[in-house]
Amino acid sequence: MNRLQANLCLLCVTLCWSIEVILFSCVPDDVPTFATPCVTSFAGSLLLLVPFYRRVWGELRQHGRTLFLKCLLLAALSAAYNTMYLYGMKWFDVAAGAFTLCMTVVVLPVILLSIRRRVPLETWLSVMLVTMGICLALGPSLRGEQLAGLAIMGGGCLLRAVLIVLLADWAKTYDPLTIATLLELFAGILALGGWFWEDPRLFLGLPVSRTLVATWSIYSYFVVAIAHALNFFAMRRVTAMNATVVYSMEIVFSIIWGVILPAGVIEPVKLSPSVFLGTVLVVVGCMAEVIDFRGRRHQQETRSKEDSA
Repeated sequence: MNRLQANLCLLCVTLCWSIEVILFSCVPDDVPTFATPCVTSFAGSLLLLVPFYRRVWGELRQHGRTLFLKCLLLAALSAAYNTMYLYGMKWFDVAAGAFTLCMTVVVLPVILLSIRRRVPLETWLSVMLVTMGICLALGPSLRGEQLAGLAIMGGGCLLRAVLIVLLADWAKTYDPLTIATLLELFAGILALGGWFWEDPRLFLGLPVSRTLVATWSIYSYFVVAIAHALNFFAMRRVTAMNATVVYSMEIVFSIIWGVILPAGVIEPVKLSPSVFLGTVLVVVGCMAEVIDFRGRRHQQETRSKEDSA
């Protein structure tokens, strides 16, 4: 897999992630908050473990406790930022919420600089364009009472940025399928604790229906198993900053769903001039990162392959 193929995989990942808002709207209101991440994480982990159990077991035998603890840390960070997003999104509509989710692209360069890692000029251009898009889309609609939600979302973006940096490093060292399987297993265990805190009856208190089962099945397969496994494979070929810029395309997909789908499926999005222009800037910023206009990244890949040979 080369860098362009990896970025195309990341675009597929963001497309899968963007349907979360649609699937969550299909979950009945009386289902506990942590029930969905608990069930879907366990199911996604099982979907990966069944066909690849030999691979996962071999990786665990080789790296043992170190890999186990690193996946536990990744799961804790993932659970923490997802919980903050879940509560922070209550202050925003679909369009504004989608843009606030992508504030990670603003936070991540600061983290990289703090650990003395270089950020290429092309990536700075992408970050600037995406940041301008976020500010343009959020600025006119942001109200004073939303500052608390914005702070919660900002904290979630900080945790997500740390997670992406660690994942980009560890995906190049360990087997991506094993990381995805263990991370989702641990995420399910952590969500189970939150679910028990909400409703000690757990599965006995669920309003089981065909809609709920179908929603959880689609979520487990596409958003958890497929998207996360593909994401971790792609992270072997790209940097943390590259991946974060591409993740920003989730804004575009989420807004498209809000515009074209009926109100019964998702909260409608009013495509105002500021939201439209902000979305365009995000797309341009993403293209500036994905497309190797000057050919420098191709030369770097060629040199690294020659050095490894």
